Amino acid sequence: MSGHETPKVPFKVALSSFLGNFIEWFDYATYAYFAITIGIVFFPESEVNSTLLAFAVFAISFIFRPLGAAFWGSLGDKKGRKWSLSMSIFLMTGAAFLIGCLPTFETLGILSPILLVCLRSVQGFSAAGEYSGAAVFLAEYAPPEHRGKYCSLVPASTAAGLFAGSTMALLIKLLLPESDVIAWGWRIPFLLAGPLGLIAHYIRTKLEDSPAFEHMTANTNRVAEAPRPSRLVFKKYGRRLLSSIAATMVNSVGFYLVLTYLPTYLTSYVGIEAAPAQLATDIALVAYILIVLVAGKVSDIVGRKRMLLGACIAFIVLSIPAFTLLGTGSLPVIIAAQLVLCVTLSINDSNIACYQAEMFPTEVRYTGAALGSNIAYVIFGGTASFVATALIDATGDGMAPAYYMMGICVVAGVILLLTARDYNGIHLNDIE
Repeated sequence: MSGHETPKVPFKVALSSFLGNFIEWFDYATYAYFAITIGIVFFPESEVNSTLLAFAVFAISFIFRPLGAAFWGSLGDKKGRKWSLSMSIFLMTGAAFLIGCLPTFETLGILSPILLVCLRSVQGFSAAGEYSGAAVFLAEYAPPEHRGKYCSLVPASTAAGLFAGSTMALLIKLLLPESDVIAWGWRIPFLLAGPLGLIAHYIRTKLEDSPAFEHMTANTNRVAEAPRPSRLVFKKYGRRLLSSIAATMVNSVGFYLVLTYLPTYLTSYVGIEAAPAQLATDIALVAYILIVLVAGKVSDIVGRKRMLLGACIAFIVLSIPAFTLLGTGSLPVIIAAQLVLCVTLSINDSNIACYQAEMFPTEVRYTGAALGSNIAYVIFGGTASFVATALIDATGDGMAPAYYMMGICVVAGVILLLTARDYNGIHLNDIE
């Protein structure tokens, strides 16, 4: 394919990017929504808070994300975007399915949580290639002046996956007695991963690779001659990598605190019942999906840098008021507070996928985007729920997550101010 074909974004490309990311994050987020139950099932005899241990396993899986980013990114840059994407989702959903089949601690003893850690690690390794790969795939099809609009499908699909997982968790908790949820109800979303993963894998194997990748392989020998992509990213594009990490710091902490941790926070520390806490998150997720799509279009006009910095400032100003409102225990007030946080988060997240994809040249784009995203996620994203729970337990202050969010945004904002630049309107083949 040549560059003049780039403005055409086939429906099946947009659909496959949306569906694949949706399924991956549905599987991945299901764990967070059933964290309390999973703690009871796999850590029933622990002297430590079982929910804290469940979140610790959640965090441990993120350690494998940078390794997965280098692996899937390298394959994506050398063998093609679609190949890497189709294989990563196969592993991710397979591991999720097996989690749904795991025997409990009462049945298998200590081997049960050990297997849980192993399967979560496989999920972390395979998820590392999905979000950034989908972003790169869409960015390389999109016209330069509309990259933000098309790439906003990636965070929207992530939130849609969370919404589906949240809704299923809500229905299971509403329709089943707690004893049945603990006995078998929590397994349902994990078991669905098997057939969903096979469908997504099949769709992706039928796609053509991106025009930018085919243009590179057809016209140069850069793929064959280039050193290992991950090494090249650190050696030549370190400043851009740092900028990508800073942007993703806000996304990773905000995303997990606002969209996956809050149901647990509201249940454990505010005293809200599980069902209304999940309902509040569902409403916030729908708002996030709608806002992030609009904000993606806006970023094509005002630039990614301004919106990323604006999100940092907004979180610094609004985190304390929002968490104060969450502590009131009033469901309408809680929903309003979550909406405020979601609007702020969407300003950042609508830009992340596009910004990560467009700052690197084609031969290392997948690797650069994946490394920037997953280095931040292993340090800040996977630990967000754990850190929030530990801070509250240690200080007794329910506002601790707000202070943590503010601190992250101060650091990220300074780094972005010094390193970020806009790539709006520049053709990806011209980025060096």
